[in-house]
Amino acid sequence: MSASAYMEQAIAVLRQVEETQQAPIGQAATLLVDAVVNDRSIFAFGASHSFMLVEEMVYRTGGLMLVNPIYPHGMNLSVRPMTATSRLERVLGLGAALLENAPATSGDVLIIASTSGRNAVVIDMALAARERGIHTIGITALAYTQGVSSRHPSGKKLADLCDVVIDNCAPYGDAAVEIPGFPQKVGPLSSVAGCAIVNALVAEVVQRLVQQGVTPPVFISANLDAGDDFNARLLAENRHRIHYME
Repeated sequence: MSASAYMEQAIAVLRQVEETQQAPIGQAATLLVDAVVNDRSIFAFGASHSFMLVEEMVYRTGGLMLVNPIYPHGMNLSVRPMTATSRLERVLGLGAALLENAPATSGDVLIIASTSGRNAVVIDMALAARERGIHTIGITALAYTQGVSSRHPSGKKLADLCDVVIDNCAPYGDAAVEIPGFPQKVGPLSSVAGCAIVNALVAEVVQRLVQQGVTPPVFISANLDAGDDFNARLLAENRHRIHYME
């Protein structure tokens, strides 16, 4: 069955991430732990479907409260016509403008997700972050990005510009399942792998903070009886670096 074929591909890509990405995930965790301990802010961005990784991290049961989304205005799937997302992520300077409007400053950490890593919005954002002394963690597909050219005048891609690069191990073109008699592969893997990466990263960060004697600000479910009061207390304690409440 093709359904089983996709499940097998998804399991395989997760195994590949686990086997090959421990070092960069650890490096990324070090940046995030340092940010938490040193009272810095954490931001995350992804255009189009890559914004799902940001949504997975923000206001999420079991997730860090400190991850602030930078919304990809005009590039998430609520925009109409939806095809505009592909045009807007190629607009030069837009990524720098989005970062400029975020309260990110030197010493903060920015997670940027883009499977192809070739479009201007993420490249401009990574370049602007570097200029401002903001640490960057890129989540991309190296097999994909190495097979395409940059759409930025610099000739750079996201993987060339970030302090730490995590490979989501998705294949060139992202889709992974071949259907007999149909020329186009189906079943993208970048979202499955990307969401697993960001949750694994949070788990590693929380473990390291606990080992250092730091209580991590982590959401519990608001549908548990004590959830609302617990979350409200921690949100208030960390209000100065939780910018999505503004």
